[in-house]
Amino acid sequence: MTFKKSHFMIPSNITKEHIKKAISEISEKEIPPTRKEKKYVLHEDGKTLPIKYVISIANKFANLVELESEEFNAIETKKFLEEKGFNVVNTKENKSLQQLNFWIEKTNVNNRPDRLEGERALGKALWSPQTNTLGYDTYKNMREVKEGDIVLHLIDNKYFSGASIVRKSFIEADGVKGTKWEGPCYLISLKDYTELKPKIKREEILNNENKKMLDEIALQSEVFYNKNLNLREGAYLTPCPSMLGSLINSIYRKKSGDNLPHFPNTIKTEGKFFFNAPFKQDVFIENLNYSGLLFSNFLIVRFLGALLTKPFVILTGLSGSGKTKLAQAFVQWICQDESQYKIVPVGADWTNREPLLGYPNALNPEEYIKPDSGVLDLIIEAAKEKNQDKPHFLILDEMNLSQVERYFADFLSVMESGEDIPLFAEGTVENGVPAKLRLPSNLFVIGTVNIDETTNMFSPKVLDRANTIEFRVMKDEMENFLKNMSKINMDALVSKGAGMAKDFLRLASNQSFETKDIEEIRETLLKFFVELKKTGAEFGYRSASEILRLIHQLSVLDKNITTDEKLDIAIMHKLLPKLHGSRRKLCPVLSRLGSFCIDGDMKIEKDVFENPDFDFEGNNVLYPLSLEKIARMHRGAVENGYSSFAEA
Repeated sequence: MTFKKSHFMIPSNITKEHIKKAISEISEKEIPPTRKEKKYVLHEDGKTLPIKYVISIANKFANLVELESEEFNAIETKKFLEEKGFNVVNTKENKSLQQLNFWIEKTNVNNRPDRLEGERALGKALWSPQTNTLGYDTYKNMREVKEGDIVLHLIDNKYFSGASIVRKSFIEADGVKGTKWEGPCYLISLKDYTELKPKIKREEILNNENKKMLDEIALQSEVFYNKNLNLREGAYLTPCPSMLGSLINSIYRKKSGDNLPHFPNTIKTEGKFFFNAPFKQDVFIENLNYSGLLFSNFLIVRFLGALLTKPFVILTGLSGSGKTKLAQAFVQWICQDESQYKIVPVGADWTNREPLLGYPNALNPEEYIKPDSGVLDLIIEAAKEKNQDKPHFLILDEMNLSQVERYFADFLSVMESGEDIPLFAEGTVENGVPAKLRLPSNLFVIGTVNIDETTNMFSPKVLDRANTIEFRVMKDEMENFLKNMSKINMDALVSKGAGMAKDFLRLASNQSFETKDIEEIRETLLKFFVELKKTGAEFGYRSASEILRLIHQLSVLDKNITTDEKLDIAIMHKLLPKLHGSRRKLCPVLSRLGSFCIDGDMKIEKDVFENPDFDFEGNNVLYPLSLEKIARMHRGAVENGYSSFAEA
């Protein structure tokens, strides 16, 4: 589909999803000098992007061609983006374009003339020495403050008195003559100081009622208090992370009925406030540990990387190993409230889609019967425009108690085609259920799987459309659990990551492929393809592209992850799950695959598969997860005459 060049003509079929994809792609690369713009920019998730370039790239996703800048103008582009709900800023009118940060200044005002009047008075400036008396860089946070940031002022160690906006970043200046601070200093100009009415006493925040939350916040960020909930000595300027800002704001609302001054970026939902923040897996890991749930960091990286790559993840493995708990923990952590997720136990009698999508009432053609599971309502809510920045989750517990292809066939089909699921004939039902249902991009499906005599095996069709993660419990993990066993507090996770939800969706919309070490990655995948083809378990174009996206998402999540670790995860998630067959069919292929996982010459069957003391974490092992799994599958094939990924 092409469009004739003419001014003021932006293709009407460009959707919000196309624009989000364009933002994600542009964020990954440098903006061409010829596409930079002086007046209007799109401000999204802390990024500043030229609006016409965004539409040009969005058209590539909508209509397969990138528009030239002369085909449309900035005014029309601004209007088009604003109608789609995006924030377009006139740079000549608004210079504060970066994502705002929040800070807490802890200062004494009483008996401090410099803080009572003049250019360095409270609310007019932040100022500090450049080093402490021992020469340490104690005041480094002063260099991080940016124009437009918000500062809360805690004075005389007693109460929060007001809030200000940063006028400009720091400059180097001289201290106050005749005082112990007369040497070189940092000076930051403030504006629009607004008093809190009433003030917030420090004990209204630092108390035993809030201690669990305050302890959790302190795990994530530098703060102005210590573990005993006293004020930290010397902590002049400290970050105010989103959870702390939400706590202070909620206390102020109870006292005043209003938000804190200058806090425009809060999102209110049922009395809770969330600040948009970058998605950070480390925060989720810290919160998990605080709740009493123990998972390896590597497993969490695999889980998050899988979700960001494709919104369908299967968790399989040992019963009681934490599959459902990890899924539940993450959705409770990132969702604002329970309306964003459903945990649905799959029944052994599910033979069609009705438990998920309902059915038309044959006795009353104007009525559509919704399922008791609430899944249909979840999908309808997720698709609403107001919820596009909120992830929604469907957790299917014990997904294979019934034959997955019977009740989940519609979902499997539209995951790839992008088409609608027809529910009933147009114009026959009038009870609020749409005739056709589209799976929104902010809906994620997580299935948990146990393998025993009561369950059903997955077909290649299902496995090909998912990232499959196996849960194992190793000796050191069980030893750590037995030593540190404690009561699990799931309430400690509720909504703690909700401020990162929007950025999580931005990352999930990123369709970029990995570029680092790409030749090594291609060579490895091709070797596995050739061997898997011998058993009929080779992967297609879809799996190949999803593997490259998975590897890229792992790089985004963890900058320190190695190429071998990323390939190891990709092999386990996407290549091995479809392997199954008899000993005669499988063993030769498993031996070849195992040899790919080791650097150097070894007799793979004798030295690895048949060696109970082999060190899978040794320096010569390239892909330890995959090699250990291949060894188990080989052992199962030898002992039982048959083996599969799920049963090994």
